[in-house]
Amino acid sequence: MINILEAKSSYYNASLQITTKTKGVYWLDQVSAIPVDTHKGNGFRNDLFQMLAKLKPKFLRFPGGSSVEGVNLSNTYKWKDTVGPWEERPGHFNDAWNYWTDDGFGFFEGLQLAEDLNALPVWVFNAGFSNKEQVNSSDLSSYVQDALDGIEFARGYPSSKWGSIRAAMGHPKPFDLRYVAIGNEDCWKRNYLTIHDKIKRSYPDIKIISNCDGSITPLNQSADLFDIHIYTNSTDMFARSSEFDKTSRSGPKAFVSEYSVWKKDAAMGSLVAALAEAAFLIGLEKNSDIMEMVSYAPLFLNINDKKWIPNAIVFDSYQHYGTPSYWVQKFFTESSGAIFLPTTLKTNSTNSVIASAINLKGSKDNENYIRIKVVNFGITPQNLQISIDGLNSTIKQLGSTKTVLTSSNLMDENSFLEPNKAVPIQSSIENAAGEMNVILPPYSVTSVDLLI
Repeated sequence: MINILEAKSSYYNASLQITTKTKGVYWLDQVSAIPVDTHKGNGFRNDLFQMLAKLKPKFLRFPGGSSVEGVNLSNTYKWKDTVGPWEERPGHFNDAWNYWTDDGFGFFEGLQLAEDLNALPVWVFNAGFSNKEQVNSSDLSSYVQDALDGIEFARGYPSSKWGSIRAAMGHPKPFDLRYVAIGNEDCWKRNYLTIHDKIKRSYPDIKIISNCDGSITPLNQSADLFDIHIYTNSTDMFARSSEFDKTSRSGPKAFVSEYSVWKKDAAMGSLVAALAEAAFLIGLEKNSDIMEMVSYAPLFLNINDKKWIPNAIVFDSYQHYGTPSYWVQKFFTESSGAIFLPTTLKTNSTNSVIASAINLKGSKDNENYIRIKVVNFGITPQNLQISIDGLNSTIKQLGSTKTVLTSSNLMDENSFLEPNKAVPIQSSIENAAGEMNVILPPYSVTSVDLLI
């Protein structure tokens, strides 16, 4: 039963209460209150969807990491329980994060969200392993079948067993599922190989992600990509900008599916955390020949449930803001598909300055730009002297811009009261040329976009 409740006034801390006029016992199975106006009517808040869409993501990894693995196998995420009518989904206890979920955002909704974002879904599923339990490879048949059935649900014909359920949910057209990740952080080779081989036999085109880190020691198992998770302090994150410089150029490519500065340096999402992450991303961009994908984690934080901080986007019942780490992502939204340009950085501040350059097509005007991104992780301003060689055209002053993310204090954060305390500020470049100087403020990330 669906009812529309029309409020007579606004009160942002209101709660839904169901009361009766008579005494008795009433059984309620599923109860939920959501806005009438959601993105495409699919239940996702419009304002939060737009915040995510502005990052122009190329993929969406879901349903998560630890929630897939779980503490006990009985409480792991089971995709078959998350499809079909919402009111018929049993829900489950997410013991990794200690809360009950009705699985209203299930497997279908994850695929649907990726499609709405024009992004590729990256599906992570359990490989018979939790924090406390494990399934022997010889008893893995149900996990193998669940993986195969999940792929069929996503991309099978509408006449297939699981494809027909997707079609009945309103999506007869298959989803564009190209990536799957077997397990999360367990690196259990025997189970991985069993599932890997079965999937490749039925779906040879799907790219399979191993959750074993192959950046230092090459993988000794078949995989299209290997997964890396990095949570650390700001100093170490900045230093990791060179981590993949010596990674083998043969074998599977890398996928940093979770990274962020956390704990003391990060607080709820600090400037210093974002700057260190920007430096790390520049390092990945410079190693894009072996780095296929990267994603910040986690993405959303409900301010009333701070089980993990920081996150990229913070929200409550009616408002939201992006942390500095969210805004750093904006510096890289057009990097995918761009041409990496070789750069030479001559500085005495090698421990505090890192830069990269790309040639890209502007998403707004389809014009050619050279984008130079620089992080100054030091306490003093830096005079960046830019010299561009080999251009067949001249730099155009009209249309060239500089965008800077900085603030007055390293630990500055955005908040509901000050959502724009640390956000990128764009300005025109009056001296745009192939030879030019740019002042880099202390503790800042700067993007110089030169129109050519």
